[in-house]
This record gives sequence, C-alpha cells and structure tokens, in this order.
Amino acid sequence: MFKTKKSIYIFLIAGVFISATTVTSTLISSNKDDNYFEITKNIRIMASVYDNINTFYVDEPEPGNLMKKGIDAMLRSLDPYTVYIPESDIEDYRFMTTGQYGGIGAMIKRQDSHIVISEPYEDSPTDKAGIIAGDILLEIDGRSVAGKTTKEMSSILKGGAGTILKVKYERDGVISETAITREVIKIPSVPYYGMVDEEIGYIKLNSFTSAASSDVVNALRYLKDSSGMKKLVFDLRGNGGGLLHESVNIVNFFIAKGKMVVATKGRLTDLNRDYKTLNTPFDEEMPIVVLVDGYSASASEIVSGSLQDLDRAVIIGMTTYGKGLVQQTKDLNFGSKVKLTIAKYYTPSGRCIQKLDYSNRDDRGSVFEVADSLIKTFTTKNGREVKDGRGVEPEIKIQPTVYSKLTSVLVLKNYIFNYASDYKRAHSEIDAASKFSLSKTDYDNFITYLGDKEIEYTMDSEEMLQELSEVAKEEKYYGSSEIEFKALFAKLKPSLNEDMVRYKDEIIELLENEIVSRYYYQNGRVEASLKNDPYMKEAKDVLQNQVRYKAILAGESK
Repeated sequence: MFKTKKSIYIFLIAGVFISATTVTSTLISSNKDDNYFEITKNIRIMASVYDNINTFYVDEPEPGNLMKKGIDAMLRSLDPYTVYIPESDIEDYRFMTTGQYGGIGAMIKRQDSHIVISEPYEDSPTDKAGIIAGDILLEIDGRSVAGKTTKEMSSILKGGAGTILKVKYERDGVISETAITREVIKIPSVPYYGMVDEEIGYIKLNSFTSAASSDVVNALRYLKDSSGMKKLVFDLRGNGGGLLHESVNIVNFFIAKGKMVVATKGRLTDLNRDYKTLNTPFDEEMPIVVLVDGYSASASEIVSGSLQDLDRAVIIGMTTYGKGLVQQTKDLNFGSKVKLTIAKYYTPSGRCIQKLDYSNRDDRGSVFEVADSLIKTFTTKNGREVKDGRGVEPEIKIQPTVYSKLTSVLVLKNYIFNYASDYKRAHSEIDAASKFSLSKTDYDNFITYLGDKEIEYTMDSEEMLQELSEVAKEEKYYGSSEIEFKALFAKLKPSLNEDMVRYKDEIIELLENEIVSRYYYQNGRVEASLKNDPYMKEAKDVLQNQVRYKAILAGESK
C-alpha cells in the first residue's frame, strides 16, 4: 500500500510538471505540437523509470541525489554553462553575482592531509583574529576538520554575519585557539589600481560582479583626479566574466552615449536585445590598452571585443577564451534555480566570438571548435579586419610564460608557500610591494631550506631522450649506441644545485610575490607582479609611443 501511494504521488508530480510545460510551450509557440508530444512522452517515461527504481531497486534510492544527477546530466548535454542550482548552492550563486558572502574572509587550501590558511583577506575576521597564511586548521567549534575537503571546509566556515566560530589551529608546532566573528565579506572586483609611471594608470578587474562598474569608475576618478592619469592599462587577465550589464557600463566609460556595445540573439526573438551606451562617458579620448589572456572570458570579451571593434583600445596578450554565450537565471520550485543559455552575443562589428560549437557534437558527445570554413571576417570602425568564432585576437600577442619542471615542483610541493610563511615570521616588515626584492642571502637561505626536502623532477629533454631510447631498442639500434645514450642521459640528468641557478630568475619572482602577499595581501601581490610583467612592458611601450598606438588602431602597424 505504501509503495502504491508513492507511485501515485510520483505520477501526480509528473502530471503537474506536464501541465506547467503546457503553459510554457503555449507561451513560446502554439504550433509546437510535435515538441510538446515529445516532452510529455519523455516526462512520463522518466516518472515511470523512477517509479520502478523507487519500487523495485535492490537498495533504497536517495531521491534528491538521484534526480539531481539526472538533471545535471541532461543539462550537461547542452553546454557547460546551463546548470541546475539547488537551494543548497544558492549562497555560492549569490557570491558569484555580488562578490559577497558571510564568512571569515580567507582563502584555504589542502596541504598534505591538512587544511591550511593560504591567504587571509586584509582587515577580514581572520586577519583581525591574528590568523595568518600557513596556519593549519585543526578544529572548528570543537570538531576535528581532519580529512575534510576544501569544499566541505568552505561550507563550515561560511555563515551568517555576527555568528562566532571557535577555531583551534597550529603554527610552528604550537597549538592555539581563538574566536572568529563572521562578517559580510566583500571580495573587491578591483583588487588593485595605481600609477605605473607619471602618466599611465593601471586597473586590475577580477570579475564582473554587481559592483564592478562602480569599483572601476571610482578607481578611474582617483587615478585621474588625484594622480594625474592620462593613459590607462586595463587588466582583464584571468577574468572569467560575470554580469553582462556591468560590461556594458564599463565600455560606456570610454564610448560616447548612444553607441552599440553588444547585441544578444537567440531562438526566442522576444528575448533579443541591443545594448547601447546610456550615459556620458568618463573619458572618450584617453589612450587605453586592455590586457587579456586565455582565461579572459564572457563579459571580459564583451569589453575587449567592443573596444577593439570601436577602435577605442589596443588589445595586448593572448587570444581570449571564446565564450560568446549569454545565460539567464530562472527561478524554480523549492528555492532552486536553473541558469540557461538563452542567446549568443555579438560585438559592434557583428561578430560572435564563441569558439566551441555545442550544437554539433560527434557520436561520443565531443565538442569541437567552429570549423575554419565557417569563420567569417568583419571590420572595425576604422576598417581593420577581425574574425568571429575564435575569441578576441589581440593586436599584440604575448607568449605564455612556461615555468621549468623544477619551479613547478617547488610550487606544487608548497616549498615556496612554506618558505614565504617562514620568512614572514622571521621579518616583521619589508619594503613596499613595488620595491621589495629578495637578496642573494635570502635566496641562498631558500636553497638551504630545500636541503632536506624531497625534490624529484625530470626535464622534458630527459623524457624525450627516454622515449627515443625505447624506439632505438625496438629498432635494434640501441646496442650500438648505448654508450652515447648513457653519456647523454648523464648530461641531461637534472642537478638541483645547477638548476637553482639556471632558473633563479623565475623562482625569485614567485618567491617575491608570495612573500609580498604575507605583508600586503592581494593588493600587494598584484602590485609586485607588475615589476617583471611582459604584458606591462609591452603596454607601456605602446602607450608611451602615441605614433605607434594610433597606427595600430588605424590598421597601419603592430
């Protein structure tokens, strides 16, 4: 009897769902009878399948978990941006759009079997409680955190502003306890802005949250009114996007009122929109360089692509990610939401920069880039050629930084992170973030610090030689070349002492950046990174040479 009632309930739910679908389908189109039949048929099949699982499956199913996996799989077959957001994840969704959450204000990471504070935010509850980067979390409110994942720990540490956590932590083998009062944490969309010389200002934008445009214009006003900025470097590297209207607002700071910034076009023409600048610009003449990389996506590409199409800025860096899709969030029952891709966006030249074609998958479900034969050429305001389907191509390309295997090991094994923590405990203060540099003695101390550490790595050349030797053995040439192979293996075998000298510059750069963050937080980390930044070097060269800057925008030079 109980199972029968559950079955009836499941089919009642399916009936309600079908009724809701009827209304939605009617609103969209009254002549979609075939689609409606497929929808109703498959909803009934799904309900029937679940009813049989619920009634006959060998173990007791978990309804919520089972249905969520089904929903996730269904949406994943469309594109990675169409997602279901259960009520339990709503706070994370709000954080992505607002940059705010209730918590302790710190980044954490897993190191060996421990959860470690990797970076407290400046003036956050963590910072005020005296907890610093490198501290190991042991207990929260009397409960051990051993074995917890970073996601689990993040959920534990978040909570309503004003609530208190009792934290037990370890530093240098000493166990301490403290109380942390949660606050509303606002992650700044602009972590740093400042002057790089007497005329050139710099603004770093991390995300397009609801406060992005106000944060950017506040930085612009300060740099221009208080610091005399006449030219701008606008850094969108690593910025994965966010709210579309915030990108339009930011473009408006540099473009005259009434100009097209971006258009969205989808299956439902009623949802198509043209987004134009609505306000008087902050500065319509100031020379601008926009920095981008392969992680600049979505709203970042609207800003960089629109400024490129309107010949308002020189783009420097690497080809952007290529996300030309627009999402909209719809409310569902029980406090959940679904984020749907509803349109593609088109920059002022008429191009869509979407790189992957999710509408055409192979038999295995794999997705590929838009075919070369389908790529179209468009022109900017000044007649320069730009292409669709490939992200935003910069006018000046910067080659990606590739670190050595040794440097990668030092980062992944947390040796650079841990040494920076030790350095902070041994030095109460350092020079300003932009001026700090590691001394020869400091670097020698780091090498000494590594003396008892396990550091194993192989270089690419050694791995390629190993592959070559295997081929030589298969072809029976190895025997006659064995001596030469062994000599070359010996020559290519990594030497830690020699490599610490060979890759000294890149290791020191990472050490300095990590050490600076211990004193000046994220703000200082960004400032310090600009010292040896090849992007910034190129940006300054372009802005300091206005003949070259104008020639690039006119399509006459690079």
